[in-house]
Amino acid sequence: MLDITLLRKDLATVVARLETRKSPQPFLDVARFGTLESERKGLQTRTEELQARRNSLSKEIGKKKGQGADASAEMTEVNGIAGELASSAARLEAIQAELSAMLMALPNLPDASVPVGDDEKANVEVRRWGTPRSFDYTPRDHVDLGQPLGMDFDTAIKLSGSRFSFLRGKIARLHRAIAQFMLDVQTEEHGYTECWTPYIVNREVLEGTGQLPKFKDDMFWVTRGGDEVSPEQYLISTSEIPLTNTVREQVLAADALPIRLTAHSPCFRSEAGSAGRDARGMIRQHQFDKVEMVQIVHPEKSFEALEQMVGHAEAILQKLGLPYRVVLLCTGDMGPSSTKTYDLEVWVPAQNTYREISSVSNCDAFQARRMQARFKNAQGRNEFVHTLNGSGLAVGRTLVALLENFQNADGSIAIPKALQPYLGGIEVLRP
Repeated sequence: MLDITLLRKDLATVVARLETRKSPQPFLDVARFGTLESERKGLQTRTEELQARRNSLSKEIGKKKGQGADASAEMTEVNGIAGELASSAARLEAIQAELSAMLMALPNLPDASVPVGDDEKANVEVRRWGTPRSFDYTPRDHVDLGQPLGMDFDTAIKLSGSRFSFLRGKIARLHRAIAQFMLDVQTEEHGYTECWTPYIVNREVLEGTGQLPKFKDDMFWVTRGGDEVSPEQYLISTSEIPLTNTVREQVLAADALPIRLTAHSPCFRSEAGSAGRDARGMIRQHQFDKVEMVQIVHPEKSFEALEQMVGHAEAILQKLGLPYRVVLLCTGDMGPSSTKTYDLEVWVPAQNTYREISSVSNCDAFQARRMQARFKNAQGRNEFVHTLNGSGLAVGRTLVALLENFQNADGSIAIPKALQPYLGGIEVLRP
């Protein structure tokens, strides 16, 4: 959530920065916001006047009663003021609720260092690591490679429909090994605390990290007996949601920062609007696994932490020997909660292109303000923390990249040395 003070002080600048996000519809009804603000200020001024008049009358009433004089006129006026104050309070509450709803619908402001652009075509490549492998045969995709190893989409469709996977045997073990390896690197080398979180969360938790109200159609809603449960609940689309919300409605000590959390969890996404995109294989699924990184930091440290977290995600790819590139997202391609985002894209030979495998974002105080997550600063005042999140990494897409980059002509898969201890020393996975 944006600080409403920014809108009150310089609405034109805020609107101009929001417009760089290239939405087909305006993010903010400026005229309506102006009307509400004008009425709010008028009501607050009138309320202060009424309260001052009431206090003055109360003193006069006390004085007259002490003198045995008639104070009925003053008492009648006080009663009238009480009624007007009650009416004003009710209207102020309604105005504040509408303003709050407007703020909840606004995305974060892009940082000045973010390139302005309409879509992914305006993203800026920052660096590359590794050289894509040259094959002396046409490389097979992960579906053809994975099926003889236990990747079974027919069973998944029978059980759950399209965009699900069923893994058995060797490929299931490899999938588990990848997740375990990622957790070990993030906890043992990068200082994250491992967590295990609920996979179902309440509405206000999703509002805190910004998935609601904007992305309700992308979530899986929890129902019971055909009726939505109370409280309103959803399956998580990333463990960023419960991890970040661990500090909601708290005032942390400054020396508790930074907080670094990681978790391996399934993620559930309806993929609304993606019909026909990546329908084959494991690239775009309704259910997939991810190792998530979250940092809660001092506001002065968030951009430093962003670069650090990108490095933490890169370390996984480098240890696995997977070629990748780092891309700075433009204003039109960022998620709504982010002020600055880097994507890591891994090389996928069968598609002859790089595909996203991690997204690392600095959300500054945007989520913290929604969650009321604060710390006690050096001046002893409560200040909002900054929150960051990133994949470290998406497990399924890492599996895809491993199968395709380390395939052999006979369909076997060479296992990177970093993963071999997690597979009992196996160097080659054979059908």
